Amino acid sequence: MGYLIALIPAVCWGIMPLISTKVGGSSSNQVFGIGLGALIVSVISMLLMRPSIDLVPFIVAIVSGACWSIGQFGQFASMKKIGVSNTMPLSTAFQLIGNTLVGVCIFHEWRGTKEIAIGFIALAFVVVGAMLTSITDRSSGKSVTAKDVIFLLLTTIGYVIYSAFPQFPVLAHTDSIAIYLPETMGILIGVTIYQLITEGPKVFKQRGQYANILSGLLWGVAGLSYIFGARAIGITVAFIFSQMNVIISTLGGIYFLHESKSSFEMRYTMIGLVLVVIGAVATVFA
Repeated sequence: MGYLIALIPAVCWGIMPLISTKVGGSSSNQVFGIGLGALIVSVISMLLMRPSIDLVPFIVAIVSGACWSIGQFGQFASMKKIGVSNTMPLSTAFQLIGNTLVGVCIFHEWRGTKEIAIGFIALAFVVVGAMLTSITDRSSGKSVTAKDVIFLLLTTIGYVIYSAFPQFPVLAHTDSIAIYLPETMGILIGVTIYQLITEGPKVFKQRGQYANILSGLLWGVAGLSYIFGARAIGITVAFIFSQMNVIISTLGGIYFLHESKSSFEMRYTMIGLVLVVIGAVATVFA
C-alpha cells in the first residue's frame, strides 16, 4: 500500500503542469492559484489531524514555502518559453542533482566509496538524459538556448532549498503534517509579495489568479500523499517515486498539449527519459 500511496505524487505532479498550461494565465497567476489550492488542502488536513508546531519551525516552514514558489515560478516561465516537454526533464534533473549534492555535501548521506561511486554514476545518467530530451532539430527553427537552461537552473535553487529545509535541525523533529500548512502559506505569501511589487493590487482581479486552483488542489493532494508515502517506505524511495512525474508531464506535453517534436527529437526525448528514470532509481542504491 505504501508504494501505491507514493505513486500518487508522481501522477498529480505530472498532471499539474498540463492543467496549468491549458488553463493559462501568467506564471505568477499559476503559482498563486497553486498556492491557494494547496492552502485549502493543508487547512483541511490541519483541522482533521490537529498536529502541534512551535513558532520557530512555523516561521522556517513559511520561508521554505516561499523558496518553493521561486522554483515553481521559474518552471512555469520556462514552460511558456520552451514547452512542458522540454522543461520538465531539465527541471527534474536539476532537482535530483541539487538535492543529491545537498544531501552529500551538507548532510553526508553518502559515506562510503561505493555509495559515492554509484550515486555519481546515477547522476551522470540523469544529466545525460536531461540533455538528450532538450535536443532540437535545427531544421525546425526552434531550440533550447543556454539562457533558457541557466534561468531554469537558477530558479530551481528555490526547489532545492525547499527540499533541504525539513532536514535541518529546527524542522527535523517536527511532524510533517504540521509543517505542511505554513509551507503552503509561504507559497502564497511569496508569490503575493512578488505580484504586489511587479503588478500591484490589480493582479487580484485577473481570472488567471483563481483559474489555477484545481492545479493547487492536485499539488495539495500530492504533498499529503508524499508525506504518508515517505512514512511508509522512507523519504529517499518516496522522493524517487515522486520524480516519475517527469514521464507523465513530458509525454503529456507532447500528446495532450500537442507540443510539436520531429521524429529526430522524439527519439532523443524517449532515450533521455529512460536515462533520467534509470538514474533516479539508481540513486536509491547509493
